[in-house]
Amino acid sequence: MVTVLVPGPLRGEVGGASRLTVEAAGSVGAVLDALADSWPRLARRIRDEQGELRRYVNVYVDGEDCRHAGGVAAPVADGAEVQVLPSVAGG
Repeated sequence: MVTVLVPGPLRGEVGGASRLTVEAAGSVGAVLDALADSWPRLARRIRDEQGELRRYVNVYVDGEDCRHAGGVAAPVADGAEVQVLPSVAGG
């Protein structure tokens, strides 16, 4: 099982939940596929039409940026914590 931490701006897509648990491990892509099965609107906010992470969404696996470990192919161990953080713009 993997715990996915959902930030405030995306909680509306999952009924207000701040944490989700999915029966997936292996890679970030597998975790995101499992999210898409139950929460397709959330998945569309995280990945683009090609299945890659959206440009302004950061995903961390146990505190490490997955883009530095292979993006959606980055490994995710059973029991890991995956955090999704959309970039915040302002001025």
